[in-house]
Amino acid sequence: MDAEQSRTAIDSTVAHPARRYNYWLGGKDNFAADRASGDELEAAFPNVRKGAIANRAMLRRATRYLAAEAGIRQFLDIGTGLPTADNTHEVAQSVAPESRIVYVDNDPLVMVHARALLTTSPEGGTAYIEADLKDPDTILADPTLRETLDLGRPVGLMLIAVLHFIQGHGSAKPIVQRLLDALPSGSYLVATHATSDFGTPEQQALYQQMMEQGRSDVWTRGHAEITDLFEGLELIDPGVVPASKWHPTPGDPAFADNEVNVWAGVARKP
Repeated sequence: MDAEQSRTAIDSTVAHPARRYNYWLGGKDNFAADRASGDELEAAFPNVRKGAIANRAMLRRATRYLAAEAGIRQFLDIGTGLPTADNTHEVAQSVAPESRIVYVDNDPLVMVHARALLTTSPEGGTAYIEADLKDPDTILADPTLRETLDLGRPVGLMLIAVLHFIQGHGSAKPIVQRLLDALPSGSYLVATHATSDFGTPEQQALYQQMMEQGRSDVWTRGHAEITDLFEGLELIDPGVVPASKWHPTPGDPAFADNEVNVWAGVARKP
């Protein structure tokens, strides 16, 4: 196996967040390991599917906000996940067909599906980078990024349900800051992040145990640490709130905070 084959090899025996998320959303692009991981988390936290649905709805609303109200025409979506309804480019290009989107994910299966299914409007553009959020310099240095986006113009940085895969206290903020430093004034950060804030003490203790035992790859963070990710930016009202409460629209599911367990925020770089 050469280096390229090794890089793009798909290991179906190890659960991957994108495929597990696909499973929770009712998709078919997942393996037994992904379903087993998803089922274990759902057994401990029965509302996890509701959180996935609320998070996806937040992506749709935030993308529409950036395209329709903020005038953003370029998007960098890191942690893309497997294609489903209302992907970032579909929402953005429904508002502004000339919108250009770069998707980034570290799962080769996501990239295979993305290149096959995520087509673009004739006026806009869609491109894909196989890379990991943990290595922002590789993302920023990829020629595909600069061929597709003009980093001299505002960009919508979409970090949807991906920062909680960065393990460790304080470890997410430097990555966010590195990405924002590469973007000009007028850019936006959209971030959603799993939290244990709404769980019972018993649930919080159980989740901490699962993380310590390596049974969960999601590193939950509290409201203060997630709000700190937006330091130096201008938070859009209502600030960092449960995902289902950020600019809800008619038809969105009305979940309780302890069913969603996801903080969400949108902010502008001054």
